[in-house]
Amino acid sequence: MKKTIRDITAEGKKVFVRCDFNVPFTDAGEISDDIRIRATLPTLEYLLGQGAGLVLASHLGRPAGEPDMKYSLGPVAERLSSLLGREVLFISSPAVVDDEVRKAAANLKAGDVMLLENVRFRKEETKNGPAFAKELASLCDIYVNDAFGSAHRAHASTAGVASFLPAVSGFLMEKELKFLGDTVENAESPFIAILGGAKVKDKIPVIENLMKKVDAFIIGGGMAYTFLKAKGHAVGNSLLEEEQVDFVKGLLEKAESSGVGILLPVDVVAAKEFKNDSEKRVAAVNGIPVDMMGLDIGPETAKLFCEEIKRARTVLWNGPMGVFEMPAFAAGTKAVAEALAECGAVTVIGGGDSAAAVKQFGLSGKMTHVSTGGGASLEFLEGKELPGVAALLDI
Repeated sequence: MKKTIRDITAEGKKVFVRCDFNVPFTDAGEISDDIRIRATLPTLEYLLGQGAGLVLASHLGRPAGEPDMKYSLGPVAERLSSLLGREVLFISSPAVVDDEVRKAAANLKAGDVMLLENVRFRKEETKNGPAFAKELASLCDIYVNDAFGSAHRAHASTAGVASFLPAVSGFLMEKELKFLGDTVENAESPFIAILGGAKVKDKIPVIENLMKKVDAFIIGGGMAYTFLKAKGHAVGNSLLEEEQVDFVKGLLEKAESSGVGILLPVDVVAAKEFKNDSEKRVAAVNGIPVDMMGLDIGPETAKLFCEEIKRARTVLWNGPMGVFEMPAFAAGTKAVAEALAECGAVTVIGGGDSAAAVKQFGLSGKMTHVSTGGGASLEFLEGKELPGVAALLDI
């Protein structure tokens, strides 16, 4: 267990808060989705209510360790000001920390908020340079990490700062650790893990970690075709990892001997090309045409998966059932999302494409928890210790 902002005295203190403001933008340069900004508001409002002054930091995009104003956090400061209902001071310094920034931080009073420029404008950020971490730490008295989406990176602002300041988690970080950690470790049975996405290779550590915890796996998405191949089915032009077939065969045997169910598609929506308007048809898994590829689970599979979800008490979902970004191949992912929204179980969505899918279908609010972390949530589900979490003080 890690200490949180409830375990510190913030009154009269300056608090450095690492946020995850890595938000998407439209081609016109406007923020298209501010969910990550909104997600950290409870932490910021709590600290302000306790009488703290706040220095906020985040990365945005991949500016390659040097200033690139395309990735400036200026628009984030504007949106955050609107959401908090108070001015957020923003100093666009290419150095992130300079004399002007130090002076502004020194003059912070209770209730003041300032946002630093993109920490990845400094090459030392991703290298966890101690000098840069010390510069950041020098601005404040306490460090709060509320950026779960970056917690798998040992960077100066996610881990290094904790070497110089008392370090605790914010409410978002606490929530992520609770649902991705405690819920999985102490899941009410039946516990089902739904895994999708493109490749088996990307999910091997997750499968191996969850094999000891779940009652059943539901396998969809591109990775399902390697499982189907391992079961002896021809998969046409579908995505296939030939080098993983033997591993999957062993996995199927291990699951059977352990009493863990593995549900695979019984039919798919196949198409001739990877295009929304491509010629398509529903095919049984033993009858996928040689010139077609599976791009979604079929209607019978959706029914099978949804029936399994209905009986669950805990469900973890990581990875879509098909190419949900294309309307022609979104039905399977949507059916699974709707089943989770209606099943009454504890439902944890493991970030990334799964989070994007439930948002696309307007179902985020009906899930118990939707993770803000993509790579971080995946590594956490693999059982790895995240550097940004490890750096925080233990209770």
